[in-house]
Amino acid sequence: MLILRRKKNESILIGDDIRITITDCASSGVRIAIEAPKQISVVREELYEAERMNKASLAPEKSSVRSLQDALRQHLVNHDT
Repeated sequence: MLILRRKKNESILIGDDIRITITDCASSGVRIAIEAPKQISVVREELYEAERMNKASLAPEKSSVRSLQDALRQHLVNHDT
């Protein structure tokens, strides 16, 4: 991890095409501007984590899917006779 000290209107460059600029400093926090190519996703970490958790909760566990498949097979076997 790299830790840098920057003042208002100073920037940090990441590679050739990402620029992070400090736009405001206050006791409540720091405001930054991020310039990056459109194909690079820039999102707050807490939103990224919330989206990841939502996706994980929507995906059924493999054991649940297998249990449902087994129950359906058993149902079909019992009703075919």
